[in-house]
Amino acid sequence: MKLRIDSATGHSPYEQVRSQLAAQINNGELPVGTKLPTVRKLAADIGIAPNTVARAYRELEAAGLLDTRGRAGTFVGAGGDHSRSQAAEAAADYVHTVDGLGISREDALAIVRAALQSQPR
Repeated sequence: MKLRIDSATGHSPYEQVRSQLAAQINNGELPVGTKLPTVRKLAADIGIAPNTVARAYRELEAAGLLDTRGRAGTFVGAGGDHSRSQAAEAAADYVHTVDGLGISREDALAIVRAALQSQPR
């Protein structure tokens, strides 16, 4: 697991931890069942506050990507296996919506690009 916090990005440390972990889970770098470091250990390793790591872990758990098992620790959950299919389903729904609105595919793609660029990772 490799995480890097970059203060020059303009994104909060919480969001950087959350998005980097989500990416590593979704691309298979962190397979289902992998045990993650404790909140305090990860915070110390990357030089941020424990509450920041705890928030990222909570958000990832809510998304189904992590599974916290009390004293046993935090593990990569099976939800990561379904993230891409959920994203594909959402994309198909978007295509259906823009087609119904009469928006061209080119304009629909521009809308998505603008939304992706305007939202922090």
